[in-house]
Formats: sequence, C-alpha cells, structure tokens
Amino acid sequence: MPDLLLELRSEEIPARMQRKAAGDLKKLLTDALVEAGLTYEGAREYWTPRRLTLDIRGLNTRSADVREDRKGPRTDANEKAIEGFLRGAGLTSIDQAHVHSDPKKGDFYVAHIVKPGRPAEEIIAEVMPGIIRTFPWGNPMRWGAASAKPGSLRWVRPLQTIVCLFGPEHEETHVIPFEVDGIVASNVTYGHRFHAPEAITVRRFADYIEKLEKAKVILDAERRKQIIAADAANIAFASGLELVEDEALLEEVSGLVEWPQVLMGAFEEDYLAIPSEIIRLTIKTNQKCFVTRRPGEETLSNKFILVANIEAKDGGKEIIHGNGKVVRARLSDAKHFWTRDQGNLPDLETLEASAAKFDLDLKKPLDQRMAKLDALNVTFHAKLGSQGERVQRIRTLAAELAKVTGADAALVDRAVVLAKADLRTEAVGEFPELQGIMGRKYAVLQGEDASVAAAIEDHWKPQGPSDRLPADAVGLTVALADKLDTLIGFWAIDEKPTGSKDPYALRRAALGVVRVLLERKARLPLSAVVKDGDLVSFFHDRLKVYLRDLGARHDLIDAVLTPDADDLLMVARRVEALTAFVTSEEGLNLLAGAKRATQLLAAEEKKGTQVAATVDPALLKLDAEKALYAAVTQASAEASAAIASEDFRSAMEALSKLRGPVDEFFADVLVNDDDPAIRANRLALLGLIRAATGTVADFSKISG
Repeated sequence: MPDLLLELRSEEIPARMQRKAAGDLKKLLTDALVEAGLTYEGAREYWTPRRLTLDIRGLNTRSADVREDRKGPRTDANEKAIEGFLRGAGLTSIDQAHVHSDPKKGDFYVAHIVKPGRPAEEIIAEVMPGIIRTFPWGNPMRWGAASAKPGSLRWVRPLQTIVCLFGPEHEETHVIPFEVDGIVASNVTYGHRFHAPEAITVRRFADYIEKLEKAKVILDAERRKQIIAADAANIAFASGLELVEDEALLEEVSGLVEWPQVLMGAFEEDYLAIPSEIIRLTIKTNQKCFVTRRPGEETLSNKFILVANIEAKDGGKEIIHGNGKVVRARLSDAKHFWTRDQGNLPDLETLEASAAKFDLDLKKPLDQRMAKLDALNVTFHAKLGSQGERVQRIRTLAAELAKVTGADAALVDRAVVLAKADLRTEAVGEFPELQGIMGRKYAVLQGEDASVAAAIEDHWKPQGPSDRLPADAVGLTVALADKLDTLIGFWAIDEKPTGSKDPYALRRAALGVVRVLLERKARLPLSAVVKDGDLVSFFHDRLKVYLRDLGARHDLIDAVLTPDADDLLMVARRVEALTAFVTSEEGLNLLAGAKRATQLLAAEEKKGTQVAATVDPALLKLDAEKALYAAVTQASAEASAAIASEDFRSAMEALSKLRGPVDEFFADVLVNDDDPAIRANRLALLGLIRAATGTVADFSKISG
C-alpha cells in the first residue's frame, strides 16, 4: 500500500508552537482522510524550526464505494413529491427507482444509490488547501503582494514550499498537485539555510530524511534533544563539571536549531556571588543557555552551555564570544538588582504608617519592601482589595491556624508579614518565578529566624502534586492561611473555576491544602474557617482526586465522605481502613449481608411499612434474631468506642463480628412476619445493622 509524505516549509516557527502544530497537522489530515473513506496503517509527525512533516504509511489508494438505500414516497404520491425524491436521490427518471411493498403502508419507491470511491490523490488534493488555509495558528501573519487581497493565506511565518508525494514503498512516487496562494506542491525541499541552501529533490520519506541529514537538518526533534543533552553532558564532564538539567529549556532549544552544535562559554567568577537561581534564570531567559556546577555541589560554576545552529569555521569562538558578551551584560544587571534589594529605599519616612500597621522594622531591607507594598496600595484583586489588606487577612487566619498546628504564633506572624515583601524587590520584578525564593534569601541576610525564612519560601508550596511540602509547622501554617484566604476570597466574589478554566489556580490551591493536611497529618476542621458549603464541596472534590490518585476506590470514598465531613484527615483514614476491610473475606460477606439488610429496610420504609422506633427484646422469638440483636448491640458499642478514639481498623474488626449472626438471621428469619408488631420489630433490628455500619461508612454506596 502507498505512503504519503507531506512537508510544509516556512520561515522560523516559534519553538513553543512546533510540537502542537505538528500534532494538529496530523490530526487534521488523518481525520479528513478517514472522513472521506480512506484508511491508513500509521502516521507520525515531525517538526523543526522551519518545517512540519507527516509520514503516513499504508494509505488506501482509493476510498470504498458507498451504497445507500433512500426511501421515497408511495407509488401513488403526487408529482411534486416524486420530483423532490428524484432530485434528492440524484435520479433523472422514476424508472431508475425500485418499488418495495409494505403490508401496512403499501408500495413505495426506493433509490439504490451507489457513490463510487475516489482516488486518494484526489481526496488529498481536495482537503489540503483547506487545512493549510484554516490551520489553527494562534497569531498567523500575512506577507507579500498577495497579502492585500481578501482571503489571502495566513501562516505563523511566511510559508515557502510544500512537498506532497504519494506512492508505494518500493516503486516510483508522484507529486499530488495542489496549490495555495501560488505555492504549488512539488517534490523539492531545502536543507539548512546556511550550510545547504540548494534545492533537494526527494521521492519518499526514507530518502527525504536521509537527504535532509546530509543537508544538515535533523528532522526528529527527540533525536535533536538527545544529541543536545548528550553533548552538553559530555562537554561539562570534560571540564570536571555536571550539567544542570532543564527539560523545559531542552525542549525549547531543540526547537531553535536544525543542526545542533553544543559549545561551552564562561563568565567572570565574581558573578557567582549572585544567588544561583538568579544566574540560572538570567542565562536561561536571555540566552537559552544551560548552566553547570561541580559534581555534588549546589552552587553553580562560571561555565555555561550554549547550542548553536551552525558549524562555525573557527570552532565556535565568535559564537561563544558573542553569547558571553550578552550573558555578562545580563549578569551585571542581575548583580545590580541583587545589591539594590539589600539596600535602603529612598523614601523611608513615607513608610512609617505601614510599618506600624505590620510591626515592621524599617532598618531592615525586607521590612521596607513590605511597607512599600502596603503604602503603594498594590492591588491583589479589584474585588478583594490590596496586597496589604490581604496580608492582614492572612495574619488573622494564620493566628487561628497556629492554635491547630501547634506552630509558634510569633514566628508565624513574622513570616506572614514578610511573605509577600519580595514582590517589591527588583530581582522578583525581573524574574517573578523567584517569588518566595528571593524572600527567603533576603530574610536570611537580615537575620530572621530560620523557620521564618523557610516559611517565606514555603508559603507558596505545594505548587503541584509533585512539589514538596512546607518544611515545618510555621511554613505549614502560613501556607494553609495563604491558600485558604485565596479560596475563601474568590468564593466570596463568585470567581470559581468553570470547566477547564481556572485563571486563579484555585484547584491547585485546594489540592495544596488537601496535601498539607493529609501528608503532614494536620487536624483542621474546615467548618472552623470555611463557611461556604460550595467551597467545602470543592475541597471534597479535590480530596477525591487526591485519594483516587493514590489508588483508593471511588465507591469507598463516596461511602465515607458525607456532605458535612470537615476533617479531611479523618476521611482519608476511614477510607484506608474501609479499603482493608472490604478486601477481606469477613468484610465482603458482611458487606453483602449489611447491604441486604439496608436495602430491605429502605424498600419497606418507601412503602410506608411500620418500623418500630426501638427493638423490643420481648418480641424476639427466634434464636437467630436474638443472637443478631446481642451481636449488633455489642458490635455497635465496640465500634463507637473505637471511632471515638479514631481507631477505625478496630471499628471495622468489631463490625466484622456481625458476619455470622447476619447470615444466620437471613437464613432462619422471615422479616415480613404476618404479625405487624413482630414485623416492625424485625425491621427495627435491620435498622440497628444500618446504624452500626453507618458509623464507619454508608455500605449502600459500596460496589459488590
């Protein structure tokens, strides 16, 4: 079966768009082919800074014939109805239709329509111009003389050539002819723009990729990444260093080059006095370069790794020199930020009121920045006030939380009032991703308690499911207060996540609260701080996600999680105990018996059958019901005592003793006795089973 090679070559595509664009191209074309009745064995997309490529294997040569039976009017219908049927069916005469009979509806016309299949080349030539013209670039551009005309081609960067070849693997291929704004599909492409600018004629994917490589273009982005990573690691190793890996930067750099050439540059060691985080971000953001360090050390070396797109005749000396010049200039700026942030602000006299409000010491640089943040009335959110007002709210909340977490209240308060101060530092102004990190460094420099400094960095954490948690009780308390204030505030102004939209990262904040509470085993009744029932439900949803990610069954979570549950740690412990219980033989058997009891009781309650308020031992006639009553009474007492001491496993073990008595009861006792009093008493006994098991979970929600 034939293969299809498609290449769309343009000027440089932004690196951040390449992977998605290649995936979009594959989906758009393969969807169109399938919709037109073609099938294929496999498709793979490729991308470089200057081209999107598809290799589609085993494509049908033509689409299948389509047969359709279209029912028409009765044979005695009026002429207009018959004419409409002929037009819709594509028939020229009623003689071309067939007559079918129905015992109830009589004779009617049917058109047997056959739509013959079409050659794959015809289908591809038909769909490709539309795909190119409507391609989902975020911000496409127009160019050239044709750009003034309505409907002219728009592409992320000027589209230059199109390759579209079709044919069997071992035979001659041919071009599928189509054109878009004067760009005609052909079998000609071009290699590296500097090393191999000549035209290249290709036949199929195998020689296309081979000829591109000879023309200094590595088509496979993953292979470019591997080359860059390996060469960078080797160059660093040769200098006694190790590469500081950065997957996001590696992805970006692989999208900037077609022929990666890895080189090492250097800057003056004096710049190493700047924090490593600033050095790394300066070099990464401005020059897309990697940093290095000595093996086993955290601080960086003064050597950096850059990736060029050409093989320079001088071995890369000029490229290294040029990059080094820019790196040194940017590091000089960074050093300036770092130094200024440790100095006094020029207008301290205007900050005294803010300093008094937050108990700040204006002799300390970080305190000055917090006072400045408040004095400038920097907005947090239009409906939630300023950053200063927010810090005051977090302060109040953190003071209450400290009573729960056991953190030192004075250290918590100090951490809260300094937590947002680095938002006014020049380092964070240049690199917002250093929020918290720089606050901690400046706090250490001005002699803050180690827990306070750590909390300033950690109050942002965790930022995701794999991020670490705050280091100690002070950081934990401030992190909880910060996230809870965010959630409570946005719920109060009705700015909740909707669908996939969550502009304020509220799901992440709630998951962060869940992780802190469960992984640090913190007991916080949500009702003490959260008054909005919808927000409690939101926490429950995040808890479900968290527990399911850990492997918990959704039905067991639902069996434990009641709408008013506000101690998330206890919910997690109950789910853990219930999981162990229902996977045991005793648990499975009791589950079946308990569900039978609750379902029977619920059915009778729905019918309005009388159920006694309490069990009357005098009405228990059979040994099985007497034994069950005694067993339920004892198990309930033991389970309640265990739950009171938060020993959920023991509560489950106490309930497991009901297995035998429940089985015997249903084997020997007819619940719906003819005597209404006995029936009501036995239903009340089933109510005791429901109540006993309900102390740990709603067994009716458990599958199986």
